[in-house]
Formats: sequence, C-alpha cells, structure tokens
Amino acid sequence: MTHTPNTSAPPPGTSPAPGAPTLPSVPPQPNPTTLTASATPTTRTHTSHAANATSSPHPTTPPRRTAFAEGFDNLRTAATTEPGRLRIIGALLALLVLSFGAIAAWQMTDRATAADDVLNRSQPLSSDAADIYRSLADANTAAASGYLAGLQEKPAMREGYERDIRTAAAKLVKAAANSEPGSQSAKTIAEISRLLPEYKGLVETARANNRQGYPVGGAYLRAANEMMQQRMLPAAQKLHQTENQRLRSDYAAAKSFPWAAAALGVVALAALAWAQHRNYQRTNRVLNHGLVTATAASTVVLLWLAVGHMVARAGLNDSYEHGVRSMDVLHEARIASLTARSDENLTLVRRGADTRTLDDGKVVDAYEWGYDQEIAQLGKALARAEDLADDTTGKKPVQDANSFMKVWKDRHGLAREDNESGNYQAARDRVIGAAKEPTSVCFDNVDKALATALTHEQTEFKEAAGNGRDSLAGLPTGAAVLAVLGAAGAVLGIGRRLSEYR
Repeated sequence: MTHTPNTSAPPPGTSPAPGAPTLPSVPPQPNPTTLTASATPTTRTHTSHAANATSSPHPTTPPRRTAFAEGFDNLRTAATTEPGRLRIIGALLALLVLSFGAIAAWQMTDRATAADDVLNRSQPLSSDAADIYRSLADANTAAASGYLAGLQEKPAMREGYERDIRTAAAKLVKAAANSEPGSQSAKTIAEISRLLPEYKGLVETARANNRQGYPVGGAYLRAANEMMQQRMLPAAQKLHQTENQRLRSDYAAAKSFPWAAAALGVVALAALAWAQHRNYQRTNRVLNHGLVTATAASTVVLLWLAVGHMVARAGLNDSYEHGVRSMDVLHEARIASLTARSDENLTLVRRGADTRTLDDGKVVDAYEWGYDQEIAQLGKALARAEDLADDTTGKKPVQDANSFMKVWKDRHGLAREDNESGNYQAARDRVIGAAKEPTSVCFDNVDKALATALTHEQTEFKEAAGNGRDSLAGLPTGAAVLAVLGAAGAVLGIGRRLSEYR
C-alpha cells in the first residue's frame, strides 16, 4: 500500500506535478521595520508607559500639609458662613475682655504695692535715716555740753547722750535689715556702724581726762567732733538722701496712670459696641443680654480704674505736699538747731583755738562762725515750714520754735560778749544752764517745738497716704472677677445667637 507523505515538500528525487502550486517550506515572517512602522498609537503609548514605569519604580506623592495650614483653611472656610463668623467674634470678644481684666489687675496690683511701700516702708525708712542723723548730731551736742559742764554735768545730760547713742544704733540696725545687701545704703550703714564705737571711745576719753583736769581732754573732744562732722554726719546725710530717692521712686510708681489697661479697656468696649451693632443689623434686635452684660462689666472696670487711680493720686499728692515736704524741712530745721548748739558749746571748749579766715581777710572763731551759719539756716527752714503747714495745729509749733530761736540768738549774743571780754565763767554759765536764762533752755524749747510739729505732719502723712492706698484696695481682684464675668457674658451672648442656626 502506498501512503502519501505528511509534509508538503515532495520526496527527494521527484518533481512536482505540472500545474500544482509550490508551497514554501517556512511560512513568511513579517519585516521588523514594517512591524514597527505599522504599530498603532495605542501600542506606542503602552510602550512609553512601560518605559516610564521601568525608569521610575516609586511614583511621586504630594507633600503632607501641616496641622496649622489645615486649621487655617478650616477657619477660612468657616469664616465664610455666619455661624463661623459668630464663633470667631465670640472668641475675640472673650479674649479682649479677659486681657483687659488681666492687664488692669496686674497694673493696679503694682500701684497698690507701691502705695503701700510709701506708707509702710519708704517713708518710715526715710524718717529713720533722718532720726539717725538727728540722734548723732544730738549726741555730739550732748557730749560737748557734758564736757563743758565738767564735774557739774547733770545725770539728765549724760542720760540724753547715752539715749542718743542707743537710738542711733537701733535705727542703724533697722535700716540695715531693710536695705538690699551690697547696695549703697548698706555700705553707708556699715560705715556709720563702724565709726560709732570709735566716736564713743573718743568722747569717753575726753570726758575722763576732763574730770581729772587734764587739758588734753579738749583735743580728744575735738577729734570726736571732727569725726562726727566730717565723716559720720555726711554719711548719715547721704543715707537720708538715698532713702528719700527711694521714697520718690515709690511715689512715682504709685501715681503713674495705667495707660495699657485703659487703652485695652477702650478697645474692648469698642469691639463690644461693634458686635452689638452688627447683631442689630442682622436680627433687628436691640439688645443681646450676654453682650450687654459684657459691656456693663467692662465699663465698670474702666470707670473703677480711672476713678480709683484719681482718688489714690490725690491722696498721695496730698501726703507728699503736706506731709513729706513739711517733714523734710522740719528735719532740716532740727539738724540746724542741733549743729548750732554743738558749735555754741565748742566755742567755749576750744576757746578760740580754731579759726576761720573770711573772704574779706577777717579771722574769726570757727565755731562762732559756724553757729551764725546754722542759726541763719534754722530761721530759713522755719519760715518754709510755716508756709508748708496747712492748718493751725501745724503752724503753731513752728511759730513757737521761731520765737524760741529769737530768744536764743539774744542770749547767745550776751554769752559771746562775756567770752570776748574774757569773762569765760559767765559765758559758760549763760550757755550750759548755771545762769538764770541759759541758752540751753532755748535750744530745748526749739527742739521740743520741732518734735511736736514733726509728730503732727507725720500724722497727716499717714492719713493722706492711707486714704490713697485704700482707694486702690479691692481693685485688682474686682477687675479680674468682672473681666471673667464679662467674657462669660460675651460667649453666652454669641452662643444664644448661634443656637438659632441649629
């Protein structure tokens, strides 16, 4: 049996039949160039994407936005709606009212503290500094008087000297406790405290030599007086000036107007008025209870702030004009009288050993010249003190002191005549008290009258300064409470309006 081969090619050695088609042994392949050229756009697109995918394995993602940016966008979106605007307005109103209350409470607390310092710290320390000066000067005067009296020194005179030394020491301790460590006041107090025992030692040495009849006692007393006049009293005067400067600083702090709180209060009231006007335009409602409450609370705080400060300022001004200024002049007068008394005594102790050449070439006793200068200063101070006194109670002791001073000058003139004529014993008796009308009585009367005037002015100062301080009492707490109430009213008022959109 004959089989036809499966292949289309004829067997080897045979030829195809005539007229039969010849089939190729391999099917025709497409041309690569043609295939590429005939590719569709879709095919090219897929190829391009595949290439891009191959070259960039990680696709790019947009940057993540911050919470602040998202919150700002949300706020901006909310602001385009009326409820959103109302929420923003309510938050701003509450913030303004609370800020106003906080600033008002803070500033008025500072002023109330300064006013309290004026009453209970600065002015008492200033008076203590003046008392230190007066006690030292009085002790120096008593030491000279005791030396001049010699064996006739009375126990009361000695006790007065010891009392002045104790007073000065106690006031120095108090001033040191209230001064800042390392400050100029602390250094001045330390210097006076160091010199005080040295001065007392010189006085005791002079007293002991004088009682034994040794003239060298006068040299020791002169050394003590020079230490007092050239070192201790100038240091005490410097301390007094420093404490006065602190007092003026506290006055300035207590009387300064709280501009920041007042300005913020005006802004808060303007914002509340605008919010109520806006609410009226949109709802035709005249009043919003919450906003009215906030406005009322803010108005009360602002008025309380202004009136309270004005009353406090008036009281503090009165305490300064009719208290501090008068006391300063009276302290000046008292110190002048003490110095004049010390020079009067030392004139007889030194007996012309110390001289001074004047501008015209005339040579005079140094202590007599000093007495004349101090008694003239006393007269000027008394005239100013009388002008500053604002009532009869304050004027009368000053007028009495002026009368006693005039008698003192007359009696001192008699003692000077006796001394210049060589009658030393009569001059001494006219000065220390052995005579019928000694100058010591005049000095004591002047000092007592000035002490009475100082007590009266101190009382007036405390009353006026206390009234000024009390006018600020409760204001910081009240401002804070009313501010919280006002902020709550603003929030509730806006919340009431927002409830209409739910």
